[in-house]
Amino acid sequence: MSIFPTKVLLATDGSTDAELAATTSLSLAKTTGSELHVVHVGEVGPFFHPERHGYPEEYKKLQKEAQRLLDEQVKKVENLGGTVAQSHLKMGGAAEEIAELAEELETGLIVMGSRGRGRLRRALVGSVSDAVVRHAHCPVTVVRWKPVAFPTTILVATDGSEEAKLAATTAADLAKRTGSELHMATVSPWYPYYAFPGPAGSGFYEEEKQQAQHLLSGQASRIRESSGKVAETHFRTGKPDAEVVSLAEELGAGLIVMGSRGHGRIRRALMGSVSDSSVRHAHCPVMVVRL
Repeated sequence: MSIFPTKVLLATDGSTDAELAATTSLSLAKTTGSELHVVHVGEVGPFFHPERHGYPEEYKKLQKEAQRLLDEQVKKVENLGGTVAQSHLKMGGAAEEIAELAEELETGLIVMGSRGRGRLRRALVGSVSDAVVRHAHCPVTVVRWKPVAFPTTILVATDGSEEAKLAATTAADLAKRTGSELHMATVSPWYPYYAFPGPAGSGFYEEEKQQAQHLLSGQASRIRESSGKVAETHFRTGKPDAEVVSLAEELGAGLIVMGSRGHGRIRRALMGSVSDSSVRHAHCPVMVVRL
């Protein structure tokens, strides 16, 4: 089932990565006919309560500055030719407020930069964007280095898990709507015992390779049966995160799409390993899809 058209929520703090995210979210909204919302969170400490602690004036100053930055970011989106359906000012913890607002709005996609400025920048990935990916009810696109300009080459990484299947469906739909080229990849982890002669080593490797290739061709066939197009499938062996990032660079991909959790050995790695590492190291934006 397609998530597009939908509501796209751009989370911004005015940093360089956030401005790249703004360009990406605008391109996504335009090409998919989606509604664009913008949110900025004025960060205050978890124990800061303006009335209880007697700092109402300081809180108002923070709120005023947050509103100024939000208005500034909305103006930049409009200057790029975009239409903002609604802007949202929140005060509190960035990750929690972004995830909660996305659920309230029933957004289909959150777009944000991988690094913020000030406290957000010091947190880097692993805090705000990582927490949003972990807790949001919808896919999250994390942008760093450069924005997505459609049409582009989209690489979807799959391992046959339910979230990977949803990621493949989402990527196929996005490729179709934006006229982009879709590539699919699966990575079989490499283990030292694969080098052992006979069934104890190479036999296990060949069996895993055949299973992975069968899975890959099966998912590609389902996309093609649904009127989608898959330009090419790719089978790799090695560390899943490193191989996905490397392949994306070889293809000149403008976007990587993947599930937030895999199954089998990859599932045990969970977020914080494969998808998290891909977000940290990819040369292009990464869309992380979860059920």
